[in-house]
Amino acid sequence: MNTKKQIFDVIGIGLGPFNLGMAALLDTVDDVSALFLEKEEEFQWHPHLLMEGTTLQVPFFADLVSMADVTNKHSFLNYLQEHNRLYNFYFLEKFHIPRKEYNHYCRWVSERLDSLRFGSEVIRVTTADLGGKTLYQVTAHDSSTGKEHTYTAENIVMGIGTEPRVPEALQGALGASVFHTSEYLKRKPSSDLSKSVVVIGSGQSAAEVFLDVAKHQEETGGSLQWYTRSQGFFPMEYSKLGLEYFSPDYIDFFYELPQWKKDELLHKQDLLYKGISSETIAAIYDHLYERTVGNADPSIHLQAMTEVTTIEQKADHLSLKGYQKVTDEAVEMEADVVILGTGYQPRVPAFFSGLKECIIWDDHGRFTVNKGYDLATKLTAEGHIFIQNGELHSHGVGAPDLGLGAHRNAVIINRIAQRNVYSIQENNVFQTFGTKKVLVTQHQS
Repeated sequence: MNTKKQIFDVIGIGLGPFNLGMAALLDTVDDVSALFLEKEEEFQWHPHLLMEGTTLQVPFFADLVSMADVTNKHSFLNYLQEHNRLYNFYFLEKFHIPRKEYNHYCRWVSERLDSLRFGSEVIRVTTADLGGKTLYQVTAHDSSTGKEHTYTAENIVMGIGTEPRVPEALQGALGASVFHTSEYLKRKPSSDLSKSVVVIGSGQSAAEVFLDVAKHQEETGGSLQWYTRSQGFFPMEYSKLGLEYFSPDYIDFFYELPQWKKDELLHKQDLLYKGISSETIAAIYDHLYERTVGNADPSIHLQAMTEVTTIEQKADHLSLKGYQKVTDEAVEMEADVVILGTGYQPRVPAFFSGLKECIIWDDHGRFTVNKGYDLATKLTAEGHIFIQNGELHSHGVGAPDLGLGAHRNAVIINRIAQRNVYSIQENNVFQTFGTKKVLVTQHQS
C-alpha cells in the first residue's frame, strides 16, 4: 500500500494511550482507513516514572478498548491470556495494575497494529483543495530516512498529550540539578540523591518521587524536604459516587454549562484528578513511621501551604525562597537537587502554526472544542480536527482520565465513519448532576 498517495479517512498525530486506543478500536473497522504518526521510535508511556511499586490510578478495565468493546482482541485481559498470566492476575486480586505492566501491554498492542508509523515527526499541518474537497495535509519527517513525507486525510486526531508545566519564575533554574518529575528515572543515576533533595508539588508523581527518594536515602543517607502550595498532602477523591464524575453522563452535564461556570467548577475539583492515591499516602506514612522508630531522625521534612518562588544556583548549593501562604512568613531552604512535581499543561503544537488563524480560540487562548471533540474552526474542510486530552476546560475533569479514553474514541470513530460503529452507553451513573423532573405520586388513604 502506497500510504503517501492514499487519502486516509483519519490521520492521528501522536501515539499516547488515547490515540493508540483509537488505532486499536479502528483495527477491525474495514471501511475507515487510518494512519497514526509518532515522533518517538517506539511506544513508551511516562518511561521515567515507572518506579517499582507504582500502579495505575484507574482499574484495569480502563485499558485501550474495553470500555467501548469488551470483545476486542486488544484488551488487557487478552494480553494476559496471550502472555499466560491470567491465573497470576486472578490470584493477584487487584484492580489497579502495575504501571510498568500497563506500559508493556500498550507496547504489545502497538506491535500488533499496521496503521502505526513510529519515527515520524509531524512538522506541518495544512489544508489543500483536492478533487473538489478541502482536505488536510500532514507533513512528517522520517527519522530512518531523513526525508519528509506528506500524507492526506479527511480528518485529523491530535493525541500529542500534555507537556510538563514549570512555573515561569522557576524555569530559569532548570538544569542538571533542577528538573521535572517527568525526567526522574532518566536523571536519577546522575543526581546525587544522597545529599539534600527538595521535592515540590503534591500530586501523584511528586508523591511517588518523594517516596522513591526516601527509600534511596534510607540506604545512602541524605536529607529530603517536600513542599506544596496546596492546603495539604491530600488523597484524590476515590469514593464510588465520586468516581461517577468520570462518566459520559457528567461530560454531558458539564459541557452545557457556560464557560465561566466550567472554569469555576474546575478550580474547585482539583482533588478529583490532582490528588495522591490513598495507597501512596499510606506507603509514605508507613515509611516515615518505620524510619522514626526509637525517635530516630531521618532528616525528612514535609511542609504544606508553602509556595517556592525562586531557585538560585549558588557556588556549591541551590538556594530556595518562598513563603507560607497562610501566615505569609518567609521560608528559605538549601538543596543539592530539586525535583519539580508541578504538573502538566496542554500545548498548542508548532505544526499547527499555519492553521492558527483559522482556529477559533476562547477568551483564555484555549481551543474551542465542540461536544463531539472536534475543534471549532473557520476552515471549509468537510472533515474535522479532533482532540484527545486537550478538552479539560470544555468537557470536564474526565479529559485526561484513561477510563474515558475508549468512550471518547468511540464518539470520534462514529463521527468519522458516519455510522454507529460502537454503541455509546447512556445512563451510566446513579446520581443526577443537573436536574430532572421527578414524578411524585401522592398516596391517598
